[in-house]
Amino acid sequence: MEAFVNFTNQTQGRDRLFRAIQYTCMLLSYLLERKADKETVIMKLKKLESSMRSGRKLFRLGNMVHAMVAARRTTQLPDLVPRLCLTASHLNRVLYFICDTVLWVKSVGLIPDVDKQKWQNWATKCYYYSLLMSLTRDLYEISWRMEQEAQREKARKENSSHCGEQDQDLFSFHAGGLQPFLLLLYNTLRKHPPLLLDTVKNLCDLSSPLDQLGIYKTNPGVIGLCGLLSSLVGILTVASPHMKLKH
Repeated sequence: MEAFVNFTNQTQGRDRLFRAIQYTCMLLSYLLERKADKETVIMKLKKLESSMRSGRKLFRLGNMVHAMVAARRTTQLPDLVPRLCLTASHLNRVLYFICDTVLWVKSVGLIPDVDKQKWQNWATKCYYYSLLMSLTRDLYEISWRMEQEAQREKARKENSSHCGEQDQDLFSFHAGGLQPFLLLLYNTLRKHPPLLLDTVKNLCDLSSPLDQLGIYKTNPGVIGLCGLLSSLVGILTVASPHMKLKH
């Protein structure tokens, strides 16, 4: 098992580096496409983007193993909501990698009769559902952390003879109001950077499947920027494991 973990960690690091380069090329191509004298540069960027996308196929096995191991691990979580959300997310990622592998097999000509559009649609849906489940878990975690923060502020107020304006704002979370809510949300995410990074990463990753499924159409510039931000967060969590949200 330890060998598998080391293998998948190395694979994820390389995959995220390739992914960052891929989306950087997509973003730069979009920014340069209206400039008449940049056709050669744009062509090279698109070739590099295609190469990075193809190169990432080599890491699918490691990512699939990682998703299966993670799904098995999350079934043992004590809290029901994270257990259901994370297990469903990892299982959908396994299905996504299976669909993506089938598409790769077709692209190299081993199984030419595969319906590319159908499998591409299945892969995108699995990826989309995986992100939705991960975001649901993030929102649940944020809500729980905010509740804890509000209770701590309440305890401070009760134990202190003097309460400043900031403490009153935080405690008024339960009384309603947008400003106290945003202040409490800010303080909660500021104290839990891994939760903030995971939420940002999942939100950024949503741009691509939303566009491909026609739910919310955007452009390659937005997808490239979101993909680059997500990849940089992923690289950070691999390089600094303490910044990765723990199960």
